[in-house]
Amino acid sequence: MKKLLLSTLASGLLLVGCGGSKTTTSLLATQTPIETSIDLSKVTNDKVPVTVNPGRFTTETVTYRLPRVVQGTYSVSDFGKYIDSFKAFNYKGEELSTSKVDTNTWTITNAKDLDYITYYVNDTFDQEVEGGIGGEQPFSPAGTNIEPTNYVMNLHGFIGYFDSLKNSQYKLDVTAPAGFKRTSALQETSNKTSEDGSLITSSYFAPRYFDITDNPMFYGELDVEEFQVGDIKIVLSVYSPNKVHSAKEIKGVVEKMMQAQKTYLGDINSTPRYDIYLYLSDGSEGSPKGFGALEHHTSTVVVLQEDMPFDALAESMIDVVSHEFFHIVTPLSVHSEDVHYFDYNQPTFSKHLWMYEGVTEYFATLFQVDQGLVDNQEFYGDILQKIQTAKNMNDSMSFTEMSENVLDEPYAPQYYNVYMKGALIGMCIDIIMREESNGQRGILSLMKELSNKYGKNKPFEDDKLIDEITAMTYPSVGEFLNTHVVGGTPIDYNVYFEKVGLMMSEGKVKTNYIQNGGELIFAPNQETMKLPFSEAVKNNSFWADNGVQPGDVMKTVNGEAFSFMTAQKILTDMYMWKPGQEVEVVIDRNGKEYTVKTKLTQSYTTGKTITENPEATQKQKEIRQAWLKG
Repeated sequence: MKKLLLSTLASGLLLVGCGGSKTTTSLLATQTPIETSIDLSKVTNDKVPVTVNPGRFTTETVTYRLPRVVQGTYSVSDFGKYIDSFKAFNYKGEELSTSKVDTNTWTITNAKDLDYITYYVNDTFDQEVEGGIGGEQPFSPAGTNIEPTNYVMNLHGFIGYFDSLKNSQYKLDVTAPAGFKRTSALQETSNKTSEDGSLITSSYFAPRYFDITDNPMFYGELDVEEFQVGDIKIVLSVYSPNKVHSAKEIKGVVEKMMQAQKTYLGDINSTPRYDIYLYLSDGSEGSPKGFGALEHHTSTVVVLQEDMPFDALAESMIDVVSHEFFHIVTPLSVHSEDVHYFDYNQPTFSKHLWMYEGVTEYFATLFQVDQGLVDNQEFYGDILQKIQTAKNMNDSMSFTEMSENVLDEPYAPQYYNVYMKGALIGMCIDIIMREESNGQRGILSLMKELSNKYGKNKPFEDDKLIDEITAMTYPSVGEFLNTHVVGGTPIDYNVYFEKVGLMMSEGKVKTNYIQNGGELIFAPNQETMKLPFSEAVKNNSFWADNGVQPGDVMKTVNGEAFSFMTAQKILTDMYMWKPGQEVEVVIDRNGKEYTVKTKLTQSYTTGKTITENPEATQKQKEIRQAWLKG
């Protein structure tokens, strides 16, 4: 999963997006697939009817659940709260007694007579709270959408499971208007057209419940492009409500990026097909508010803003899709028992988010300099931003302890650090391995070795991973992991930069229009419900040059009223601002209006920079070259 910074930024301002099932005894008298159906032609009040026929049970009572947590999200979603009119019927068509045990769970009595269950599914997009706050809810890329022109079908939001039957096969029928385009990460086994030609029912097969949750679908008015990356067929499906962006233009960006990724990965086992589902939110009421992506084994669901300029959209696609595609390495090919035997109701979590999300994010950053998509200095700037952001979080918290308790306080608010310090952990291990091997080995080779040893069907033991990595690499890697990942000792990055001939120094650095490096330039006031500029605005050259002072409050930004409710959208837009754009910001200064109407210039702040040491030794230069260019 990858949450964009601004998906978490609004929450931060106001308040200060990976497995299988253990084998169990079957309660079925037969082993026929569980037959499920979703009928998009019979939507009522934005609710889709679902039918589930499990076959014949041999016990008096059975339990049916929708997931409380889905893989890769590390947060509670409670998909059961989007279910209405849950009913069970016997073979005579009579309704059976059911009881709702909790938000996500129903029990059915007289289960020996159970023929099928029915219920309606509400979508999650139109029930999201602005900024992603206000209670537990699905992260948008893990959510669902039900509207006449588009259906985002993360199937874990539509189809549940019987407690003991998660290893049973599923047959899924989806009925939809014949004019809909449809893309699915599940393989279509057959389709049937209605007699009048108005409907098509597509049939799909899933070997077990995990495959239901792991294979999203898009239906509706889609823009679809396909291309090849080596031996992988990439299918890009885009929904842009106002046709602002096309799949064709986005394809150019994604294809170049993924070609570079595949070259970087080399011979790591891959999939014959990979789907990218892009939903562009128009910002209206009922549209999704959480921006980023959620990975699956052979696909990813992305939610971004439709009104982003194309350059900003392209930058975001590179950021999130490259991250998700690298998940084919970990946790999809290398994962623990917690991931492999995932419990959707009461999950336990692995200690190794530093690897699942951190190393994945590191790959998504490193491959760009390795493949020449960015230069060295741009790469150093990305690393520096991660260092600055990580230092604003709890830098002395055990990463393994945070990972294992990621749903709970005080660990949950630190989750975003998996993309920052987690990536930096990957960087340090990479540099250590390059030094120890004279440039011949790095963290990518380590992940290949782990992938070859385990693979998607064989999990590792969580408590043994660090010892195993140490045995596969060097004692210095184990020492680093035990000190800085298991232990809470903050990392002195200068130690690792010195190994590759880099140094950190103070200087003038580029920044954006809402931060100085990783520091926000706002000081939210809970009592007044306003977001005034903080003292940090003095050190942001654009705002300082235009006379903005600490305590000033933005009233409107390019004509749009600024408030706590609109903060996420507007700050996201501002984060994407580029020099040369015309902007108009009305400022409230102690009750008097002050207007900044100008063309954006590059904003700078004073801070640390990472530069190449002109006095670096030949060995340091060689290790740096191996690190950056493989």
